[in-house]
Amino acid sequence: MSLAANEARICTDPSPVSAARELLGDAYDTDAECFRRGADVRTLVRSRADTVDKVLRLIWSRYPFADSPDIALVAVGGYGRGELHPHSDIDLLILTRQGVESEWQDNLGAFVTLLWDLRLDIGHSVRSIAESKQAARDDVTILTNLLETRTIAGPDELRAELSREVYADDVSSDRDYFIAKREEQKRRHRKYGDTEYNLEPNVKGSPGALRDIQTIGWITKRHFGLETTADLTRFSILTEEEYQILLTGETFLWQLRYGLQLIADRNENRLLFDHQRALAQMLGYHDEGKRLGVELMMQAYYRTVLALAELTDVILQYYDEAILDAGEKEEIQPLNKRFQTRNHYIEAINNQVFAYAPYAIMEIFVLMAQHPEIKGIRATTIRSLRAHRHLIDDAFRSDLAVTSLFMELLKTPHELDQTLSHMKKYNVLGRYLPEFGQIIGQMQHDLFHIYTVDAHTLRVIRNMVHLKKPEASHDYALASRLIHRLPKLEILYIAGLFHDVAKGRGGDHSELGAIDAEAFCKSHHLSERDTQLVSWLVENHLLMSMTAQRKDISDPDIIHGFARSVPSQVHLDYLYVMTVCDISATNPKLWNTWRSSLLRQLYIEAKRALRRGTEKPVNRLEWVRATQSEAREILHAQTMTDARIDKVWDTLDEDYFLQDSTVDIAWQTAAIIRHGDNPDPLVLIRDTRSGPTDGYSQIIIYMKDRVALFAATTAVLEQLNLNIVDARISSSESPYSISSYVVLDERGQPLGVDPPRKDRVRQRLIEELDDPDDYPDIIHRRTPRQLKHFAFPTEVTLSNDTINQRTVLEVITPDRPGLLARVGQVLLEHRVRLTNAKIATLGERVEDVFFVTDEHGEPISDPQVCQALQDDLCQMLDDTQ
Repeated sequence: MSLAANEARICTDPSPVSAARELLGDAYDTDAECFRRGADVRTLVRSRADTVDKVLRLIWSRYPFADSPDIALVAVGGYGRGELHPHSDIDLLILTRQGVESEWQDNLGAFVTLLWDLRLDIGHSVRSIAESKQAARDDVTILTNLLETRTIAGPDELRAELSREVYADDVSSDRDYFIAKREEQKRRHRKYGDTEYNLEPNVKGSPGALRDIQTIGWITKRHFGLETTADLTRFSILTEEEYQILLTGETFLWQLRYGLQLIADRNENRLLFDHQRALAQMLGYHDEGKRLGVELMMQAYYRTVLALAELTDVILQYYDEAILDAGEKEEIQPLNKRFQTRNHYIEAINNQVFAYAPYAIMEIFVLMAQHPEIKGIRATTIRSLRAHRHLIDDAFRSDLAVTSLFMELLKTPHELDQTLSHMKKYNVLGRYLPEFGQIIGQMQHDLFHIYTVDAHTLRVIRNMVHLKKPEASHDYALASRLIHRLPKLEILYIAGLFHDVAKGRGGDHSELGAIDAEAFCKSHHLSERDTQLVSWLVENHLLMSMTAQRKDISDPDIIHGFARSVPSQVHLDYLYVMTVCDISATNPKLWNTWRSSLLRQLYIEAKRALRRGTEKPVNRLEWVRATQSEAREILHAQTMTDARIDKVWDTLDEDYFLQDSTVDIAWQTAAIIRHGDNPDPLVLIRDTRSGPTDGYSQIIIYMKDRVALFAATTAVLEQLNLNIVDARISSSESPYSISSYVVLDERGQPLGVDPPRKDRVRQRLIEELDDPDDYPDIIHRRTPRQLKHFAFPTEVTLSNDTINQRTVLEVITPDRPGLLARVGQVLLEHRVRLTNAKIATLGERVEDVFFVTDEHGEPISDPQVCQALQDDLCQMLDDTQ
């Protein structure tokens, strides 16, 4: 049906709902198709508002009150600005001169009911001018809505009178309104972690996003009494360049929001993983080399909101001075010939400082580092800085004055991460270090790296700075001690800055980053020794974490091999501190007490190896004998005889004595001796004591060996919602086996924080494992929403460890409930024995390593058996994604 026909039906039909829906639906479909073809989003946003205006105006005209001079239909908020995205809220005010006339009551109810029947997201209120003024006085949100109004139907004089009233100081003074909106923005930013770099940002509410632009407009309107945001250009608040940044940024965010709502088919402002790929495709972002189109789109988003955040700083500081500091005495403190502070904000003496002394671009940040009382940079100086950033070129980077200032910045004791963040925000750091500039806003589309590369890098620096504070000793006991022994902290900071700088280029980012770091060190005149140390740290920054999390660090040969890769104790100290800071800055959920214990154990064992020298390989038999001797002494002190000890130890292979501390071996042996011939499984649960392996629960199970034991045990533990981070199975030719599982609860804590739960776990394991015919089913829990969007084919690789006579089975697959139990089921079906397992969950990605043998205790050497095991694991795990 034609547009004119639908408009006529809305006016005349007894029920205009179907005609109104058809008109709105046709316009929606037309605008959506135009958007997909690349039409100007600003035109479409206005078009949507115009269409809704037309429908509301026609419906309003059906009622008797439409001709009254005392009532009007007014658009407020975003709709009042004439901006509507496909599923935006439509905020309406039914405004009366002095109140609702009695004869309007029924008709107004019918009007509102009809609007709801249109299935629009309508928000409405019915108020007189006086009531609206009082509501605005009581609630700053209502006041803000009433700053942006348009008359849809009825006399415009009512809206004009309301505007005059709400702009009056007796509703809210300029000062009070500014303070309220500034505090509101701070609260909103805190809600999103005070960062522009969220994995699933909100294009409306996140820092630097649309709400920040709107906040600038609201404050400006209240301050100047403006009618439209476009009028900002009339005033000296914004330069033309700044206004273009604002306009371009808003247009880009509108494109994201418009497309997002089309895809979600609802009023959705969150860039959820569910929609990111589809949105990137809709907006024309395609994969480029190893960079996904969705990653390119998100990088554009992050860079846009970063630029808007810089602009917000300038404008809010302007208002801070114009509104809050108006009439107050200024406190000016000279710093040197080029800079001074004004009310604790640093400023250039004049706007030509950067022109005649370009090195001052670096100097201003060094002064901020040396004077922690400085709150920030004044708006005028930020603008001057922006105007002279083009001076940061190769000549600037090679200027001895500049390189010396940057090294001074790194050496100055202060919150270095904050200074570097300021340099990044004002686009100085990315220009000075072009390698860093390339990674600004660069994300990896997964759940493991929850920050962009640049944000992660600055969090690494933040962690390094934090380690020097006394409170760091609680969570990072060893690292907080070691950092005070490092000869030069600037070496650590440089390695932190460059460790991921080559991500996204293709090739090994560690090797490429080491080349960049070496070039930086040479251009900044570091000694050859320091340059080699920085380059080594960058190239090997993953060595310690990969060894601790993917290899059996109870194996003396693994420790020996790792120690041979570390040139000196100084290298080991730097590497440990850097690894701790890197892991804990990657993902807050990644750093837990178990990973802490692994790294600490590796550090201590490597330190011992370096002391005794790495030229001589470890003698495994001597290691076993020394371990048994120490454990035997502990057991003798508990009145255990050699005969009883040997009766237990003779049933275990030598690998058992390579795995645990002598204290743990003695504890487990004594418990087995006391258990005697009891046919029930022996289940021991102990939280670790303070020391090298602190902060997790260890579950020991001693019972008759059964082929399905691993699958059954992991099924029980997963049903109990426990996170398995390590597993070891020690069995021999005897009928008994001893299994060890390291677990954490869902909060990453040991079970000792909940003693009743520990008892329930022990009892459940005994009940489930005592009967091999009654082993539990694999857990079936719903896969979390975010994990569903990162499905990828399972990768399985097998290799033989000839030294330890076992096969190394590596499984890389998406995480999901019941994973370990399924792996155990496949191993069972192939008669494969598990001796050890290293469990690592990295966001949505699981990278587990299983050490296995055939049923005779030998490495799996038959290629056909290996292929069948590989195929069945892939099929089992891929079918359950």
